[in-house]
Amino acid sequence: MIDFSNILSVYGPKVLLAIFILVVGSWVINLLVSATRKTMERSEVDANLRPFLLTTVRVLLRVLLVLAALGTVGIQMTSFIAIIGAAGLAIGMALSGTLQNFAGGVLILLFKPFKVGHFIKAQGFSGTVKEIQIFNTILLTPDNHEVIVPNGGLATNAMENFSTQEKRKIIWTFGIGYGDSVQKAREVLTELLTNDERILKEEPPFIQLAELGDSSVNLTVRVWVKAEHYWPVHFEINEKVYEAFNEAGLNIPFPQMDIHIQQMDQLLENRNSMMKSN
Repeated sequence: MIDFSNILSVYGPKVLLAIFILVVGSWVINLLVSATRKTMERSEVDANLRPFLLTTVRVLLRVLLVLAALGTVGIQMTSFIAIIGAAGLAIGMALSGTLQNFAGGVLILLFKPFKVGHFIKAQGFSGTVKEIQIFNTILLTPDNHEVIVPNGGLATNAMENFSTQEKRKIIWTFGIGYGDSVQKAREVLTELLTNDERILKEEPPFIQLAELGDSSVNLTVRVWVKAEHYWPVHFEINEKVYEAFNEAGLNIPFPQMDIHIQQMDQLLENRNSMMKSN
């Protein structure tokens, strides 16, 4: 017959200890999760990421707690750990791309290289960040197309963020014709840029002759503006320069080629001379 008294004497204390570990461990886990939540709030971790991280922390701690309790009873955990490890490896290999995007989303939400509303360029696309999800980031292109970009590539490859700095530099290249006055062109440009209140006056406009091109004398112009004024100033100054150059008599050249034509009689004379010499 089964000796229950012997079983109780052997396993009873272990079971009670396991129950004690489960009760106390659950209480400690709740404290740790609560402390983690407050730390995330103070650190301003993204609100979309907090529930997932808290759930992950809670599940991992509870798994460790259950393993510790089972080990206290005397159950060998080596086989369980091996099975869990093999299952985790198989799942990881099957979902490698998805996990990479997931990890990228976590990194983006934690370190915030860009935020909703920022204009970025990445993975061959440019647009305003509409939404940051755990696996993908959604962009709105300037022509209002929605682009879904996987977070794995966003987190591991180069990305340009045009919205993090308060001011940006605009660079133009304006060409004038050979024979036109560079000084006059510089004066026209200086007046246009000085009169535009959106152009920051902290640094004077940079206007220098940059290149003697095949068809034009090219001047490089650089100014600083606030980030939100970049495109309006860029386009409006182009139009104003075109009109101001025309009014000032400065030519805006287009590609051209000089062709020298000899008179027919001169060609015939040259040919006859060559024939006589032969």
